Amino acid sequence: MKVEKLTKPFNVVIDNIASDKSISHRCAMFSLLSDEPSHIKNFLTAEDTINTLSIVEQLGASIERNGGDVTITPTGELKEPADVLDCGNSGTAMRLFCGFLSSIDGAFVLVGDRYLHARPMKRVADPLRSIGAQIDGREKGNKAPLFIRGGKLKAFKYVSPVDSAQVKSAMILAALRADGVSKYKESELTRDHTERMLKGMGATLTTNEEGFIEITPLSKPLKPLEMTVPTDPSSAFFFAVAAAITPNSSVRIKNVTLNPTRIEAYQVLKRMGAEVNFIEKENIYEPIGDIEVKYNQLNGVVVEDNISWLIDELPALSIAMSLAKGNSKVSNAEELRVKESDRIASVVNNLKMCGVKYTEYPDGYEIIGGTMSQATIDSHGDHRIAMSFAIAGLHCGMHIEDTACIQTSFPNFTDILNSLS
Repeated sequence: MKVEKLTKPFNVVIDNIASDKSISHRCAMFSLLSDEPSHIKNFLTAEDTINTLSIVEQLGASIERNGGDVTITPTGELKEPADVLDCGNSGTAMRLFCGFLSSIDGAFVLVGDRYLHARPMKRVADPLRSIGAQIDGREKGNKAPLFIRGGKLKAFKYVSPVDSAQVKSAMILAALRADGVSKYKESELTRDHTERMLKGMGATLTTNEEGFIEITPLSKPLKPLEMTVPTDPSSAFFFAVAAAITPNSSVRIKNVTLNPTRIEAYQVLKRMGAEVNFIEKENIYEPIGDIEVKYNQLNGVVVEDNISWLIDELPALSIAMSLAKGNSKVSNAEELRVKESDRIASVVNNLKMCGVKYTEYPDGYEIIGGTMSQATIDSHGDHRIAMSFAIAGLHCGMHIEDTACIQTSFPNFTDILNSLS
């Protein structure tokens, strides 16, 4: 992909950014917890989420699709699939299905692409094994393909050593069929789509005075989902950064989830000096509204808190940091090392190619802001690296190698990018 430097500002309203991937995955999966049809509008039609729909179908549901409108009809007891369950590039799908399938009678094999097979699964498999789940895989159960033999699970009281929405969600899904009330605690609140959606469907999840989420096993099927999936704030953030780094430019992004655990990156951009406004319009399962971002001179910033709330946006934030006045530092972000690529290494190595000075740390990096230059970028097959440096290309021009990965989360990214010029 070759991105040309912009020659004029842009002031646009964008209403066709990809639907939220996290919510789309969960809509497909959670529909299996009901015995009535779920109706989902604006479902993300990207490779990752279509793979999740295919898995749901393999598990026995009937699926009708009309573009982004999806109806999922469960057909009684979940069935043992005749083939492997392909999660593609999605760590979310693989980790959540680990929890979901661990309590279902049958044998299940979760596979993915070569990038997903390189990612660690021990962090979710180990706590599930501790409550009776039978999960095995390569490298002593740490890497996919993963083999799951579903069965009875024990209720648990678990304090997670990692703040991960994927681990939390897997444990909550397992707890829904455990033999008693389970308790889960994290030190820092992570994305809470799972809790919001399950409670909206009728599951009993409460938080006690000690900060544990208490999950009561299901005694009957949940209510079906009736939901319009909002715009993905992580995908939208690329164009927020584009406006923030392009003089005299602005963007209004329509119908975004304004869940506080998902808009932290926008708050950081605001701290850096960009003009950022949130306009809430409704609240069904999730608060939803528009986000406005306008250019202003950016200044360096320190990012060390609520890291799990902006972990996916850090590559794009690194572009804003590189063009800000002064130094910026990211800490406590070692989770970046185990994403689709080692995103700390991917970010700093590509920034180096663009002439940006930096210091790399085990848990983050420090960037000396000021300028970026055109370069040839290696995405390492990571969609967020590819899209982040495409946005940088609006400032200085850029050539990005291996951009097919963008299709996993944001199929029309290039169309929107081209519309800005």
